[in-house]
Amino acid sequence: MDFCVEQTCKLYNIIGYLNGLSSSVPIFRSSSQIASRTMAPPQISSRALSLLLLLAAAAAVVSPAAADDVVALTEADFEKEVGQDRAALVEFYAPWCGHCKKLAPEYEKLGASFKKAKSVLIAKVDCDEHKSLCSKYGVSGYPTIQWFPKGSLEPKKYEGQRSVEALAEFVNSEAGTNVKIAAVPSSVVVLTPETFDSIVLDETKDVLVEFYAPWCGHCKHLAPVYEKLASVFKQDEGVVIANLDADKHTALAEKYGVSGFPTLKFFPKGNKAGEDYDGGRDLDDFVKFINEKCGTSRNSKGQLTSEAGLVTSLNPLVKEFRDAADDKRKETLAKIEEDVAKLSGSAAKHGKIYVTVAKKIMDKGSDYTKKEAERLQRMLEKSISPSKADEFIIKKNIISTFSS
Repeated sequence: MDFCVEQTCKLYNIIGYLNGLSSSVPIFRSSSQIASRTMAPPQISSRALSLLLLLAAAAAVVSPAAADDVVALTEADFEKEVGQDRAALVEFYAPWCGHCKKLAPEYEKLGASFKKAKSVLIAKVDCDEHKSLCSKYGVSGYPTIQWFPKGSLEPKKYEGQRSVEALAEFVNSEAGTNVKIAAVPSSVVVLTPETFDSIVLDETKDVLVEFYAPWCGHCKHLAPVYEKLASVFKQDEGVVIANLDADKHTALAEKYGVSGFPTLKFFPKGNKAGEDYDGGRDLDDFVKFINEKCGTSRNSKGQLTSEAGLVTSLNPLVKEFRDAADDKRKETLAKIEEDVAKLSGSAAKHGKIYVTVAKKIMDKGSDYTKKEAERLQRMLEKSISPSKADEFIIKKNIISTFSS
């Protein structure tokens, strides 16, 4: 079983990892001391270098996925959650640890699978943030996975394989549960030579395509981020997040000038020749890019922002309506209706909401905006579908322009 040992990293002043072509390379405090596969710093022994390269190779993995289904514990709440009326599997990890990064997507699948199992908690502890807690439970390498039976703070160390299947089998055995691994549906559109043109060259869609190879370390690292990106924009019909196995479909890769992996190309509605994506590869970078290029307004959690649905060209008329005396508002409403009739696409759809809100204000008075905004907020706090949430947020945003 492979572990990341904090003492080893401290000994050689390793402060992080640099993602290489096929591995993650340790970054030393001195810029002149970067370990590589071909040249070792003179003060590091060959044995130490071998260990570091082993760690580096294992770190060429995907980054942690969203951890909503895995409970993050702290020193303040650990004993309130663990050792109580349910058993717990706890991963003690470090954010810089390559083995932890490799485990992350498997552990997240485990959390998703056991989410509804009331007798079991799937949790994790960041040992960089909570060193004393990890020390208390004898953690000396990462990741360390421990099983805490119901009502006990005496852990049993997990020594099995780090696949979601093996972890689930262990938890089911210890807890007496019979949980099956949850299938995680993908929001990424998988392209083939047969479907590429009909999807990517569709003039009604903005399409981001990742050309990848299954063996590529960088592609594996990008995979969970790209999946989250697709999930963020899955409610936007005009946005497609797709990928193509360029190692398998080489003709298409060559057609679009793909020479390295992953290569990302954006095919907007107005340029189906495609343009290279050269931005950052964090989720926030991708979300910002899509919002700017596609006119969407979402955050990295997939929620619409306070700008969603707003038609800025209507701002002057909204202000005029807001400031007008009651007997003059009908005249301004007519102007709003006239401008909305000239809009197209999503702006036309949202423009109609402006008209509806203006009519409601004229019918029910200025208090309508406050009461309706409060009603919508109450609805948003309930369990509703993503499409309904989008609908309510857009209406709430538009209402806010009439009450500013």
